[in-house]
Amino acid sequence: MTFCEEVRQECNDLWEGSFQHPFVKSLAAGTLPLDIFQYYVQQDAYYLTHFAKVQALGAVKANDLHTTQRFTKHAESTCIAELSLHEQFFTMLEITDEELTAFEPAPTAYEYVSHMYRSANNGDLADTLAAILPCYWLYYEIGERLKDSKPNHPIYDKWIQTYGSEWFGELVEEQINRMNELAEDLPPARIQQLKEHFRKSSYYEWHFWEMAWTKEQWTIGYYEKELTK
Repeated sequence: MTFCEEVRQECNDLWEGSFQHPFVKSLAAGTLPLDIFQYYVQQDAYYLTHFAKVQALGAVKANDLHTTQRFTKHAESTCIAELSLHEQFFTMLEITDEELTAFEPAPTAYEYVSHMYRSANNGDLADTLAAILPCYWLYYEIGERLKDSKPNHPIYDKWIQTYGSEWFGELVEEQINRMNELAEDLPPARIQQLKEHFRKSSYYEWHFWEMAWTKEQWTIGYYEKELTK
């Protein structure tokens, strides 16, 4: 098997967790509460801002001009396509400038972004791509799984159409092929490092849905309640 076939199989438990998460399933059904999606889309815009920067780091770490150009193009696509999508959602959801100014990344979003930067800054192009590939690939698989869903909701319909689209699928396939090329003939210890990046990102992808579903905050829960007694 290729590197990507192996790591996808090894992370299937986490990916199935994403596919079956109530956020994803209720979005497909059109029953996801708008306040939860509103929370999600602001966190996702924060995440994608940094995702584009990590893609740009990949361009810097590339060993040839063609790969530099492609990672630059991917970063540009993130900035133009995905962030413009979020701007549409901000308008449709009537998210105010005051709300955006007051925005604070949730713990999971902050941790996921930190993981991507650590993988990129401490490693090479293979480390960088292993950390960002699950975001590409998982969203495309979700888009494919949900493409026949009919939420009958303008926002959720648009979300599904975006991630199940042909142009997005082409970007995903390109990065899967590149990841396999970068991992080819590497020693087992190095392969394991790349798999760990990939699995951690797959873990954070599941937690991103959970973060939005619970509207995760910077609190310490039970202990805070005890202090107020």
